Amino acid sequence: MLMPKRTKYRKVMKGRNRGKSMRANTLAYGNIGIKALEHGRIDSRQIEAARIAMTRAIKRQGKVWICVFPAKPLTAKPLETRMGKGKGPVDKWVMNIKPGRICFEMAGVSDEVARVALTLAVHKLPFKCKIVTKESENDLF
Repeated sequence: MLMPKRTKYRKVMKGRNRGKSMRANTLAYGNIGIKALEHGRIDSRQIEAARIAMTRAIKRQGKVWICVFPAKPLTAKPLETRMGKGKGPVDKWVMNIKPGRICFEMAGVSDEVARVALTLAVHKLPFKCKIVTKESENDLF
């Protein structure tokens, strides 16, 4: 699973996730990719599931870039625990996703194969996405 080697603080507040993505909203490496259409949080397990689905679909021929990294710790208290007694331990690592963010990119395979692979990956993600290419990436929605 993806997680940072070390962080400045062990636990952080959840914060808010508002606005549109101002960075990573255009294809930088590949010629086809997945763009988020709504707000959400992506977990390290979901990133790994999407990566496995893509690489199996393209039979390890092309190249896949993961453009998101879960660097935010989310804590959780154990089940059936009474309120109080502090914040729980780190449960998982997530990244806040804003609309317009490119999450995955792909190159080196035909357009039809890439679309099938990216469609499989989109089903693993917890927010609405669309597949964009170099020609169609300028429109946000």
